[in-house]
Amino acid sequence: MENTIAQKLDALVKLQEIDSKLDEILKIRGDLPEEVRDLEDEIVGFETRMSKFKNEIDALNAEIDGLKNAQKDAEKLIAKYKDQQMNVRNNREYDAITKEIELQELDMQLADKKINEAKARIRLIEEDADRTRATLNERQEDLKAKKQELSVITGESQEEENRLIADREKHIKKIEERLLRSYDRIRGNSMNGLAVVPVSRGACGGCFNIVPPQRQADIREHKKIIVCEHCGRIFADVESVEPVSGRR
Repeated sequence: MENTIAQKLDALVKLQEIDSKLDEILKIRGDLPEEVRDLEDEIVGFETRMSKFKNEIDALNAEIDGLKNAQKDAEKLIAKYKDQQMNVRNNREYDAITKEIELQELDMQLADKKINEAKARIRLIEEDADRTRATLNERQEDLKAKKQELSVITGESQEEENRLIADREKHIKKIEERLLRSYDRIRGNSMNGLAVVPVSRGACGGCFNIVPPQRQADIREHKKIIVCEHCGRIFADVESVEPVSGRR
């Protein structure tokens, strides 16, 4: 059986009450949850950077080891060529061997240059890594403090939040999907999270624009869902104004 307009409005009012209480809990926490997430993301970035530094240093050290091994091989070849020079039969063979020795010596010098460049690069990376590590440690301490602060605040309201969330899950099942989508959309566009408001003192309880008397009468009848023509919020009802007794 389809709910009446009055029942639909009552369901929306109750949902708004639950959501407003949840909003108040989140408001107490302030920006802490977002700050925690930002710090966690920042720390992941620094850790990725530290890992990259390590990989670069490992690659450079491997390159240095390879160059040093090449130098050792060159030294062996030079020693071998020098032995061969002792047994040459003519100047042509001697000159050829001398050129080979010179080439190996040039290769060793080039290897020395590359080794020094790699070591210099490692020193620069290590300096960057030290700075990054110091910043990472600071961020980790900040995160620890923020999490402790958030844990205290959350702990004070967690039980109530869990109860409200459970109530909300049960309650939204009573509201038709189309109406719930409209409610969520209006709440999302609202700065204060209010999607369902009363007419109070002749004005919209959300944007405070005047609601014409005839429109107020229609809202009181609860024959259809009526929204504010200025802000789009759903009108739940019109609050009655107590008459002020005058003095004689």
